[in-house]
Amino acid sequence: MPVPKVSILLGAVSGFLIAFALPPWGWWPLALVGFALFDHATDKTSALERFSAGWAAGFVWLAMGELWMFDLTPPGYVMVFMVFGAGYGVVAVAAGTGNRRLILLPAGFVLYEWFRWSFPFGGVPLATVPMTQVASPLSEVLPLAGGLLLTAVTVATGSSIRLALRGRFDMAAAVLGTVAVCVLVGALVPRGEVIDTLDVAVVQGGGPQRTRADSCENQSVFDRHREATASIDRSVDLIIWPENVVNPVPDGRSLGRCDDLLFMSEAIADVAEVARSQNAVLIPGWFHTAGPEAPGNNVNYSTAVTAAGETVSRYDKVRLVPFGEFVPLRGLIERFSSDVPGRDVLQGEGPAILETPVGTFGVSISWEIFFESRGRAAIRDGGEILLNPTNGSSYWLSILQAQQIASSQLRARETGRWVLQAAPTGFSAIVDSDGTVLARTDISEQRVLYATVERRTGLTLTTRFGAWPMLALAACVFVFSWASLFARRSSDDG
Repeated sequence: MPVPKVSILLGAVSGFLIAFALPPWGWWPLALVGFALFDHATDKTSALERFSAGWAAGFVWLAMGELWMFDLTPPGYVMVFMVFGAGYGVVAVAAGTGNRRLILLPAGFVLYEWFRWSFPFGGVPLATVPMTQVASPLSEVLPLAGGLLLTAVTVATGSSIRLALRGRFDMAAAVLGTVAVCVLVGALVPRGEVIDTLDVAVVQGGGPQRTRADSCENQSVFDRHREATASIDRSVDLIIWPENVVNPVPDGRSLGRCDDLLFMSEAIADVAEVARSQNAVLIPGWFHTAGPEAPGNNVNYSTAVTAAGETVSRYDKVRLVPFGEFVPLRGLIERFSSDVPGRDVLQGEGPAILETPVGTFGVSISWEIFFESRGRAAIRDGGEILLNPTNGSSYWLSILQAQQIASSQLRARETGRWVLQAAPTGFSAIVDSDGTVLARTDISEQRVLYATVERRTGLTLTTRFGAWPMLALAACVFVFSWASLFARRSSDDG
């Protein structure tokens, strides 16, 4: 049976609206209109029509929200969104038709968004529904049940708009009333308490965007951050450097084609001297070969260096970037492509914190900030402030970097913690525990961000329980709804 083109067109328009609610555009009301149109476009009798409209919405939404990927692999870019877009077609089919969609559609989005954030290879939580609402009143629900609840109330609000436009004001009011209760409870749940304050400096060394890793540039990257740090014009307790700006090679390696190299012994001594000269705790990001214990691997970690120049704590990155820091199915992939990292990064273990004389800091290195579970682990391990040292200098455009700022905002609101994000070429940012961006750099500029930030303790409900309450609720909605439908059909047939 041919699929009416109008269904595909309406689905594509809904995806377009949702995409423009994402960072860097951030027009959050468009997502609510987009989900109203998604509801309308996928409320069809034919399962094929519903699937096609949902797939079109998902394809356009993700293709726009992850446009930066085109620069890495144009064929892969198209294939990824054809596959992931199909998931929203499945959601549209599973939600069925009629009034039961009011609960099945939000539940379906909860389950599929969680799946997309988790699988395959650890998941890809980019261009997500919660990112569209990070600046909206709906984000008050984040301390209550996290991004999955924010997903549900966003989709439900879109459905209520559609109901109102159809004149179903009673049902629209019921849906909006439920959303309002969630928002109110989210605003009232405990978010922790302040135990102290710190004066901090977030350092961005600057430099060109859209660059690739090159060992010949490691010394200049390090020097730019040392230079920016030397410009600090006040007393601070804590200095944060980005991910892997300390990228040394083993002592004794020949210069080869390079004019200069950052050697390991020099890097260790220089980092200690920076901390001593500033009389502050320094958090530098390191990246280098693992050494004799794992000669075929790299390591990616942050350390805490005291004002006396002593390294007292270390956190190795746990959640690694697929095809960037590790290659899934490496033996198979290398048969078809030589353009893959030659070494995998060793996966870290242990608590996601750095213990220092000025406080205990939760750490989510780069990619990890996109994952609710990593931010939650850092705070449950005792983090009083959440640090996000990152490196987005190799990416095209600023879409990914803007979405990382949104992820820092989400983690701040979910955990009730300040988030300090440091990137070598941008964006770096200071985000308070309410998710407000107090300061942010521009791309490529050399700049130091200053703030007096709160050390906080206590756990939100999201930090305590994570995604499982929403997943269980969404699964139960589907089980009971479809079970009651089949029971009713069986009764009618009898």
